[in-house]
Amino acid sequence: MVAYELSSNLYCDEFNQALFERIARDIEKKGYSINPAALPIGLSAILFDHVIQMSGSKFENAGIGRERQYMKNHFVRSDEICWINGESDAGTQWLNWATQLQAYLNRRLFLGLFSFESHFAHYSPGDYYKRHVDAFNGKTNRILSLATYLNPEWLPEDGGELVLYRNQQDRDGIRVTPVLGTLVVFLSEEFPHEVLVSNQDRYSIAGWFRVNCSIENRPDPPL
Repeated sequence: MVAYELSSNLYCDEFNQALFERIARDIEKKGYSINPAALPIGLSAILFDHVIQMSGSKFENAGIGRERQYMKNHFVRSDEICWINGESDAGTQWLNWATQLQAYLNRRLFLGLFSFESHFAHYSPGDYYKRHVDAFNGKTNRILSLATYLNPEWLPEDGGELVLYRNQQDRDGIRVTPVLGTLVVFLSEEFPHEVLVSNQDRYSIAGWFRVNCSIENRPDPPL
Protein backbone atom coordinates (compact mmCIF):
# COMPACT_ATOMS: atom_id res chain seq x y z
CA MET A 1 0.00 0.00 0.00
CA VAL A 2 1.16 3.57 -0.63
CA ALA A 3 1.89 5.69 2.44
CA TYR A 4 0.27 9.12 2.42
CA GLU A 5 1.79 12.04 4.29
CA LEU A 6 -0.28 13.59 7.05
CA SER A 7 -1.05 17.25 6.48
CA SER A 8 -1.54 19.24 9.67
CA ASN A 9 -3.44 21.99 7.85
CA LEU A 10 -5.65 19.85 5.60
CA TYR A 11 -8.91 21.77 5.74
CA CYS A 12 -9.71 22.81 9.32
CA ASP A 13 -7.92 20.91 12.09
CA GLU A 14 -10.44 22.04 14.70
CA PHE A 15 -13.34 20.90 12.50
CA ASN A 16 -11.67 17.56 11.76
CA GLN A 17 -10.84 16.92 15.41
CA ALA A 18 -14.43 17.51 16.48
CA LEU A 19 -15.72 15.19 13.73
CA PHE A 20 -13.13 12.51 14.47
CA GLU A 21 -13.99 12.56 18.18
CA ARG A 22 -17.71 12.25 17.40
CA ILE A 23 -16.99 9.24 15.19
CA ALA A 24 -14.79 7.67 17.87
CA ARG A 25 -17.44 8.12 20.58
CA ASP A 26 -20.12 6.65 18.35
CA ILE A 27 -17.99 3.63 17.42
CA GLU A 28 -17.16 3.07 21.08
CA LYS A 29 -20.79 3.29 22.24
CA LYS A 30 -22.82 1.75 19.42
CA GLY A 31 -20.46 0.54 16.68
CA TYR A 32 -21.55 2.98 13.97
CA SER A 33 -21.55 6.71 13.28
CA ILE A 34 -23.78 8.62 10.86
CA ASN A 35 -22.85 12.25 10.22
CA PRO A 36 -24.95 14.23 7.70
CA ALA A 37 -22.98 16.71 5.55
CA ALA A 38 -19.94 16.22 7.81
CA LEU A 39 -17.07 15.84 5.33
CA PRO A 40 -15.25 19.18 4.89
CA ILE A 41 -17.14 21.03 2.16
CA GLY A 42 -13.98 21.84 0.22
CA LEU A 43 -12.99 18.19 0.05
CA SER A 44 -16.55 17.15 -0.87
CA ALA A 45 -16.57 19.65 -3.74
CA ILE A 46 -13.18 18.54 -5.07
CA LEU A 47 -14.21 14.89 -5.00
CA PHE A 48 -17.55 15.57 -6.70
CA ASP A 49 -15.94 17.64 -9.46
CA HIS A 50 -13.38 14.90 -10.01
CA VAL A 51 -15.77 11.96 -10.14
CA ILE A 52 -18.20 13.54 -12.62
CA GLN A 53 -15.31 14.45 -14.93
CA MET A 54 -13.78 10.97 -14.86
CA SER A 55 -13.85 8.96 -18.03
CA GLY A 56 -16.30 6.07 -17.92
CA SER A 57 -13.47 3.81 -19.06
CA LYS A 58 -11.86 4.15 -15.62
CA PHE A 59 -14.81 2.38 -14.00
CA GLU A 60 -15.37 -1.36 -14.00
CA ASN A 61 -18.28 -3.52 -12.97
CA ALA A 62 -18.03 -4.22 -9.25
CA GLY A 63 -17.65 -7.71 -7.83
CA ILE A 64 -17.89 -9.46 -4.48
CA GLY A 65 -15.29 -11.36 -2.45
CA ARG A 66 -11.51 -11.15 -2.53
CA GLU A 67 -8.69 -12.87 -4.41
CA ARG A 68 -9.71 -16.43 -5.43
CA GLN A 69 -13.22 -15.85 -4.03
CA TYR A 70 -13.68 -12.71 -6.13
CA MET A 71 -16.55 -12.84 -8.61
CA LYS A 72 -18.95 -10.55 -10.39
CA ASN A 73 -22.56 -11.18 -9.48
CA HIS A 74 -25.15 -8.84 -10.98
CA PHE A 75 -27.83 -10.37 -8.78
CA VAL A 76 -26.04 -9.04 -5.68
CA ARG A 77 -24.72 -5.71 -6.96
CA SER A 78 -24.85 -3.78 -10.21
CA ASP A 79 -22.73 -0.67 -9.55
CA GLU A 80 -19.37 0.18 -11.09
CA ILE A 81 -16.23 1.24 -9.25
CA CYS A 82 -12.82 2.87 -9.66
CA TRP A 83 -10.16 2.31 -6.99
CA ILE A 84 -8.54 5.42 -5.50
CA ASN A 85 -4.75 5.19 -5.62
CA GLY A 86 -3.62 8.80 -5.28
CA GLU A 87 -2.92 9.41 -8.96
CA SER A 88 -5.22 12.45 -8.96
CA ASP A 89 -5.08 15.51 -6.70
CA ALA A 90 -8.61 14.76 -5.50
CA GLY A 91 -7.70 11.16 -4.68
CA THR A 92 -4.57 12.24 -2.81
CA GLN A 93 -6.49 14.78 -0.74
CA TRP A 94 -9.10 12.15 0.13
CA LEU A 95 -6.45 9.60 1.16
CA ASN A 96 -4.64 12.20 3.26
CA TRP A 97 -7.88 13.03 5.06
CA ALA A 98 -8.63 9.34 5.65
CA THR A 99 -5.11 8.85 7.01
CA GLN A 100 -5.78 11.59 9.56
CA LEU A 101 -8.96 9.81 10.64
CA GLN A 102 -7.09 6.51 10.84
CA ALA A 103 -4.39 8.01 13.07
CA TYR A 104 -6.98 9.60 15.36
CA LEU A 105 -8.99 6.39 15.76
CA ASN A 106 -5.83 4.42 16.49
CA ARG A 107 -4.85 6.85 19.23
CA ARG A 108 -8.34 7.11 20.66
CA LEU A 109 -9.61 3.52 20.37
CA PHE A 110 -6.38 1.48 20.03
CA LEU A 111 -7.72 -0.28 16.92
CA GLY A 112 -4.37 -1.04 15.28
CA LEU A 113 -5.61 0.10 11.88
CA PHE A 114 -2.79 -0.56 9.43
CA SER A 115 -4.01 0.65 6.04
CA PHE A 116 -6.91 2.10 4.12
CA GLU A 117 -8.38 1.17 0.74
CA SER A 118 -11.24 2.87 -1.06
CA HIS A 119 -12.97 3.33 -4.38
CA PHE A 120 -15.39 5.63 -6.14
CA ALA A 121 -18.75 4.01 -6.82
CA HIS A 122 -21.23 4.97 -9.52
CA TYR A 123 -24.81 3.71 -9.42
CA SER A 124 -26.67 4.33 -12.67
CA PRO A 125 -30.48 4.48 -12.56
CA GLY A 126 -31.68 0.99 -11.62
CA ASP A 127 -28.47 -0.03 -9.83
CA TYR A 128 -28.36 -1.48 -6.31
CA TYR A 129 -26.29 -3.51 -3.84
CA LYS A 130 -28.22 -6.11 -1.88
CA ARG A 131 -27.87 -6.76 1.84
CA HIS A 132 -24.40 -7.94 2.84
CA VAL A 133 -21.61 -7.54 5.37
CA ASP A 134 -18.15 -6.19 4.55
CA ALA A 135 -16.28 -8.75 6.63
CA PHE A 136 -16.96 -12.16 8.14
CA ASN A 137 -15.83 -13.10 11.64
CA GLY A 138 -12.23 -14.27 11.53
CA LYS A 139 -12.13 -14.37 7.72
CA THR A 140 -10.80 -10.94 6.78
CA ASN A 141 -8.89 -7.96 8.08
CA ARG A 142 -11.42 -5.20 7.41
CA ILE A 143 -12.19 -3.53 10.73
CA LEU A 144 -14.05 -0.33 9.91
CA SER A 145 -16.13 0.49 6.85
CA LEU A 146 -16.55 4.05 5.66
CA ALA A 147 -18.89 5.59 3.11
CA THR A 148 -19.31 9.17 1.97
CA TYR A 149 -21.62 10.60 -0.66
CA LEU A 150 -20.97 13.01 -3.51
CA ASN A 151 -24.45 14.03 -4.68
CA PRO A 152 -25.10 17.79 -4.20
CA GLU A 153 -28.87 17.43 -4.44
CA TRP A 154 -30.86 14.31 -3.64
CA LEU A 155 -34.63 14.00 -3.35
CA PRO A 156 -36.60 11.24 -1.58
CA GLU A 157 -37.88 9.98 -4.92
CA ASP A 158 -34.28 9.50 -6.13
CA GLY A 159 -33.96 6.37 -3.96
CA GLY A 160 -30.46 4.97 -3.51
CA GLU A 161 -30.45 5.15 0.29
CA LEU A 162 -27.95 3.22 2.34
CA VAL A 163 -29.79 0.99 4.81
CA LEU A 164 -27.67 0.10 7.84
CA TYR A 165 -29.01 -2.81 9.90
CA ARG A 166 -28.16 -2.95 13.61
CA ASN A 167 -27.80 -6.74 13.59
CA GLN A 168 -28.66 -9.82 11.53
CA GLN A 169 -32.22 -9.89 12.89
CA ASP A 170 -32.98 -6.24 12.10
CA ARG A 171 -35.38 -5.92 9.16
CA ASP A 172 -36.05 -2.18 9.31
CA GLY A 173 -32.61 -0.64 9.49
CA ILE A 174 -31.51 2.99 9.47
CA ARG A 175 -31.91 4.77 6.14
CA VAL A 176 -29.21 7.25 5.14
CA THR A 177 -29.87 9.71 2.32
CA PRO A 178 -26.79 9.80 0.03
CA VAL A 179 -26.40 13.58 -0.02
CA LEU A 180 -23.10 15.42 -0.46
CA GLY A 181 -20.65 15.08 2.43
CA THR A 182 -22.68 12.67 4.57
CA LEU A 183 -20.23 10.32 6.28
CA VAL A 184 -21.00 6.83 7.64
CA VAL A 185 -18.51 4.70 9.59
CA PHE A 186 -19.26 1.30 11.11
CA LEU A 187 -17.67 -1.94 12.32
CA SER A 188 -17.26 -4.07 9.22
CA GLU A 189 -18.13 -7.43 10.81
CA GLU A 190 -21.12 -6.23 12.82
CA PHE A 191 -23.51 -4.37 10.54
CA PRO A 192 -25.27 -5.76 7.47
CA HIS A 193 -26.20 -3.05 4.97
CA GLU A 194 -27.51 -2.51 1.47
CA VAL A 195 -27.96 0.19 -1.15
CA LEU A 196 -31.52 0.51 -2.39
CA VAL A 197 -32.27 0.90 -6.09
CA SER A 198 -31.11 4.29 -7.29
CA ASN A 199 -33.31 6.31 -9.64
CA GLN A 200 -30.60 8.84 -10.51
CA ASP A 201 -26.86 8.73 -11.13
CA ARG A 202 -25.44 8.26 -7.63
CA TYR A 203 -21.79 8.86 -6.71
CA SER A 204 -20.08 7.80 -3.51
CA ILE A 205 -16.85 6.55 -1.97
CA ALA A 206 -16.64 3.26 -0.10
CA GLY A 207 -13.57 2.51 2.00
CA TRP A 208 -12.19 0.13 4.60
CA PHE A 209 -9.65 0.52 7.38
CA ARG A 210 -7.72 -2.71 7.77
CA VAL A 211 -5.32 -4.39 10.17
CA ASN A 212 -2.16 -6.19 9.13
CA CYS A 213 -2.80 -9.91 8.64
CA SER A 214 0.43 -10.78 6.87
CA ILE A 215 1.49 -14.42 7.18
CA GLU A 216 5.09 -15.48 6.46
CA ASN A 217 5.98 -14.04 3.05
CA ARG A 218 2.42 -13.17 2.04
CA PRO A 219 1.65 -9.52 2.84
CA ASP A 220 -1.98 -8.67 3.63
CA PRO A 221 -2.80 -5.91 2.86
CA PRO A 222 -0.73 -6.36 -0.30
CA LEU A 223 2.14 -3.90 -0.70
